[in-house]
Amino acid sequence: MITAIDTSVLLDVFGADAKFGEASARALRRCLAEGAIVACEVVWVEAAAAFSSATAFEEAMKTLGVGFSSANELTVRAAARAWRGYRTRGGKRGRVVADFLVGAHAMEQCDRLLSRDRAFYRECFNRLKLLDPSAGLAPT
Repeated sequence: MITAIDTSVLLDVFGADAKFGEASARALRRCLAEGAIVACEVVWVEAAAAFSSATAFEEAMKTLGVGFSSANELTVRAAARAWRGYRTRGGKRGRVVADFLVGAHAMEQCDRLLSRDRAFYRECFNRLKLLDPSAGLAPT
């Protein structure tokens, strides 16, 4: 089982978020027990920005057991289709392409996504299996 992880969950754990930190840490441990956890380049960049150095970030990711997984061409095409569909349905530009790359990476290259942004991913990636730590991890 390969779980893609979203930035929000990583930041919950790294920052010991008062509201979501413990639930996100439990979810991370559960996913690790069930297989591998990976982050695509978008998540890698967003999470790394919370650290003072690349070394500190890489150590933290290694400690958590999160690996790097870059998007392939199939994933990029899926992200483009999802973005186009979203904009065609009247979606606002407030959503950035990065969100679509995260969702497409999880859908095309992994078995599921661990994220608290359930509504967005459900709307734009209806085939994607989601785990939400703030909802008790019931797959959606």
